[in-house]
Amino acid sequence: MDEFLRATVTFPAVLFTAALVVVIVFWLLVLVGGAEPDSFDTDVDSGALGLGGVPVSVSASLLIALSWFFCVTGSVLLSGTDWPATLVDLLDVVVLCASLIGSWRLTRVLVRPLAKLFPDEPGPSRLDFVGLTCTVRTGRVDADFGQAEVTARDGSAAVVQVRQNDGSRLGPGSTGLLYAYDDTGEFFWVAPFDTALDPRG
Repeated sequence: MDEFLRATVTFPAVLFTAALVVVIVFWLLVLVGGAEPDSFDTDVDSGALGLGGVPVSVSASLLIALSWFFCVTGSVLLSGTDWPATLVDLLDVVVLCASLIGSWRLTRVLVRPLAKLFPDEPGPSRLDFVGLTCTVRTGRVDADFGQAEVTARDGSAAVVQVRQNDGSRLGPGSTGLLYAYDDTGEFFWVAPFDTALDPRG
């Protein structure tokens, strides 16, 4: 136990011990809601190191933790030898370099499956439909009732709840414009739309 503690506060592991404490404090803050996992994504490009696909905090935490572990393990193993102090000091430098390279390679392997938990693009949102045209699928659309089919920009179609309160009539097959979304009622406000004015037409 004494060898382990001594290894954590001596070269080379001491270079990562303080950083590991910071990592632990950061993730405790994330757990209590005091920080976000992607807090540093705008400041650092981890993709250049082959560690992209996950928030920088995740890849950095893995890199630091693994480097610390390899350094401590190497130091403990070296402390159990009877080799000259000069040789041990030289091997400590080798352990540091090997730990950095090994932890970087292992982190690259680990972030690949983790990347599936952190998609690059946000999931689809109902707000993505605002500004799109739709085709009414019910006999009427008023302030209390109505459904329409809308095609998203990615080509997928969906049937959504629509409402209108301007007194105009929207019947089956007519084209409307989704101009707002009501979070409380979970429906879109729709207005009549002249297909001749559609720039995509």
